[in-house]
Amino acid sequence: MLNQRALAYLSEVIRRGSLRGAATHLHVDVSAISRRIKLLEETLDVALLERHAGGVKPTEAGRLLVDHHHAQRSAEDAVISRLRALQQLVSGQVRIAVGEGFIADLIDAPLQTFMTAYPGIDIAVEMAGVNEAMALVKAREVDLALLYAPPIDPQLHCHVETRQPLDLIVPTGHPLADRTTPVSLHEFADWPLALMDNPFGMRQMVNAVAHQERLHLHARLHTNSVAVLKNFVRSGIGVTFMPELTVAEEIQQGDIAVLPLAHKVLNDARAQIVSRADRELTVAGRACLDHLRHGMRFFQDDAPRLLNLALS
Repeated sequence: MLNQRALAYLSEVIRRGSLRGAATHLHVDVSAISRRIKLLEETLDVALLERHAGGVKPTEAGRLLVDHHHAQRSAEDAVISRLRALQQLVSGQVRIAVGEGFIADLIDAPLQTFMTAYPGIDIAVEMAGVNEAMALVKAREVDLALLYAPPIDPQLHCHVETRQPLDLIVPTGHPLADRTTPVSLHEFADWPLALMDNPFGMRQMVNAVAHQERLHLHARLHTNSVAVLKNFVRSGIGVTFMPELTVAEEIQQGDIAVLPLAHKVLNDARAQIVSRADRELTVAGRACLDHLRHGMRFFQDDAPRLLNLALS
């Protein structure tokens, strides 16, 4: 049987990139970690780490072994969680990576009602752009991620998906605000523009369309904050891109107008809840997933304006 402590040490060494980094994080001696891993290599008669000037990296065998270790741990967590559920002792923690554009929808009601319904389950929410959120899921740092316009990744399993177009957001009173037909990127290229930074799904989609159209979009403001984008538009300075539901409150208050864009890629943007494909969710994770699926407007149905078009 594989030594579980050795596997845990190996996993941490690979995560930290060095034996010393793992030792510092685990509060054990470097020599203890080195001995355990060396004994594991001798037992299996295979090299698990490659040493180099900057630290270590896993061999193919090392990566395979660590993936097995994580899968085993996840399966154990799921079984223990189910046993607790059977005993009506639903407890645990759910870790979620979420883009700022989802936050208002998440906090508005679903998170509060979930925590009320499951007082034994703690929630950890980590803000992240789409690239970072996907990486956190794949690294098992979070259980679930709420993603906007993610690329296809076979390591992730999508539990729910809705169509949430990326729209043009303008202040009320803007010359384009009364437009009744979709707008192309060329039509507002001269207006002051604010854009999210590159790690975010919204920006990556705009970049792809601009490249396709051979158009250089000069942003007067770059930010990693949805709140900054909202205030940029609401103050009348300029325009930006955002899904309709992200600015639902501002639309209702009459501060912001939303215009569809004449680009299929932007109109086909999707919002997703994902987890790692080879990792079984705990009972707490599944309960949280179901709550988000039915409680968040982003995941109940497609964007409001799409539903209105279908009904008209």
